[in-house]
Amino acid sequence: MAGRRVAVKAIDWLAFAERVPPNQRPMFNSLKTRSDAIAAKLASLPEKPAPIDWNFYRKTVAKAGMVEEFEKKFAALSVPEPVDTQTSKINAQEQEANQSATAFMEESKARIAQYEKELQKFKAMIPFDQMTIEDLNQAFPETKLDKEKYPYWPHKPIADL
Repeated sequence: MAGRRVAVKAIDWLAFAERVPPNQRPMFNSLKTRSDAIAAKLASLPEKPAPIDWNFYRKTVAKAGMVEEFEKKFAALSVPEPVDTQTSKINAQEQEANQSATAFMEESKARIAQYEKELQKFKAMIPFDQMTIEDLNQAFPETKLDKEKYPYWPHKPIADL
């Protein structure tokens, strides 16, 4: 029993509750209630089960040798406990997720710095309604007309008419 209690990890219910959407709150409350009930039941159980009183059974059971046979088989019985093969995989996934999250945060900080520069450029720019065409072309070079590609813009060439 002690081995099982050590293996159980504590759940931070407050942090869990913060991440639960409002429409799933009843399911979360049900899960927490069931988890608390199971934890209370496990806590009420003793660390080791009560030992079997073989002498009582020797006196009570009429068939000779039956209790000794059961006692011998019970002593030889060993219940195999499952081997934990998933914790290492889960920990590896957690580390991988932490690394990707850290990389994403660094990339986000770089993007934020770039957006801050662009924002400062827009804040320092003269208002659009006071701009001339030259000011517009200087602030936004992509708006400048390409005279080689469109020599007659906004008019159509006579050959196209």
